Amino acid sequence: MEYQPLLRGSSTHSKFPSWTLFLAVCAVGIGGTFQYGYNVSIINAPTQHIHRFLNETWTSRYHKELNPDLLTFLWSVIASVFSLGGLCGALIGGSMAIRLGRKGALLMNNIIAILASILMGISFPTGLFELLIAGRFLIGINSGIGICVQPLYIGEVAPKHLRGGMAMGTSIFLTGGILTGQIIGLRELLGGESYWPLLLSSSCLPAFAQLLFLPWFPESPRYLLIDRGDELSCAKALKRFHGSSEEYQREMEDIQRECFALHGEKPKKPWQLFTDRGVRWQLITVIVMTMGQQLSGINAIYFYATYIFEQAGISAEKIPYVTLGTGACECLTALTCGLLIDYVGRRYLIIGGYLLMTLWSVVLTFSLTYQELYSWVPYVGMTSVFAFILSFGLGPGGITNTLIAELFIQSSRPAAYMIGGTISWISFFTIGMLFPFIVTGLKQYCFLVFLLECSSVAAFIFLVIPETKNKSFLEIKKEFHKLNFGRNTKKKETELYERRQLRDEFLKNSV
Repeated sequence: MEYQPLLRGSSTHSKFPSWTLFLAVCAVGIGGTFQYGYNVSIINAPTQHIHRFLNETWTSRYHKELNPDLLTFLWSVIASVFSLGGLCGALIGGSMAIRLGRKGALLMNNIIAILASILMGISFPTGLFELLIAGRFLIGINSGIGICVQPLYIGEVAPKHLRGGMAMGTSIFLTGGILTGQIIGLRELLGGESYWPLLLSSSCLPAFAQLLFLPWFPESPRYLLIDRGDELSCAKALKRFHGSSEEYQREMEDIQRECFALHGEKPKKPWQLFTDRGVRWQLITVIVMTMGQQLSGINAIYFYATYIFEQAGISAEKIPYVTLGTGACECLTALTCGLLIDYVGRRYLIIGGYLLMTLWSVVLTFSLTYQELYSWVPYVGMTSVFAFILSFGLGPGGITNTLIAELFIQSSRPAAYMIGGTISWISFFTIGMLFPFIVTGLKQYCFLVFLLECSSVAAFIFLVIPETKNKSFLEIKKEFHKLNFGRNTKKKETELYERRQLRDEFLKNSV
């Protein structure tokens, strides 16, 4: 029996999303990836003040000075426990999105952020640095959940011809959070010695903002129809987002097609994706892209930025303000990528970004090697820092999360984000632990390692990932069938696989 959509509409596309769609992206972003970027950024400003707090607390508690090695260890725990919390958040984010809904998971996530802010805020007056560690762990959980659930919501509410630009809201709010944290962390604002507890506890403000604004917007229509089977609520949500227009009819048809194709299939667990031949190459792509994003060398750029700026003649007092330029640069490229992604396409931007990063890795290696021979070389290095950040923002920094949302259908998407988030946080933690040793061993030649990594990921994307611009989730799934089942596989073999899946699902439901 051939499927007939309930609603029909024309094929014309509206040029811009409605204000409701735009404001919904803002409402989920402020408490989602904005929190991640903000909390990654603000911990850098009060480093010396926290060191002093640890010393004073230890002395008053044990009546002896804190050993320098133990001080380094405690600071490392405070800084790195955020990554551990992020990993835990990534592992539970997908399950929360399935059980509570995308909107419900984001709202509940703010309670964790508020609790974390309270613990970090009272750590100084109570003299308990353990509360600071607990708060950083909790805000890491909040960030891990947010960076998992926010792209799910945006990817599901966005119409396919605007999905790339709207999904870039994830990166725009992340880079906006980094820039905001850099500004708030200046010593003239909350970066001073007296205000650092307020700086760390300011994470509650985005949480309160999301609790105030997000309840006014609908749940994801795809989640309502496909996961809950609530067609009436789905229709109401679509009308809120699109009005009673042709766009509403097109979106309803698209969701109904996907719902029909799934045949009532329940959301999959992460381990089920590893045994599902139908998503094999999508899963490999997610792993390669998330690892590639974290291991691309962007952390090395920020590590070397201060040194490069000093060599260019910028005084130590002014370097924090120049560093603001790197945050503004990254935020600007995220906005630019959001404008270009639905016109240029995903493949061109992400491959171009990695290839440009490969080029700038060569230039940076040259500038760091020969900067003492020629007076103009440090300025080449400083230019390369900004060029590398621009390339990262236009490529892997902006496109990765968008592609993860597009490569999977509804039943597999939450599990894919859990896997991608887990790989991302493990890579983030690993590079944080190993990077100092890489720099010590290779010095400026560490960029040659990142050169190899960037060029390899670019080659993989060129060979494997199809263009997803203006395609539905089902159309993208068909693109991967050739890879997952072999280019010479007959149509009957693919149909047999799908029938087996339906049979297995029927048996599970029968039990």
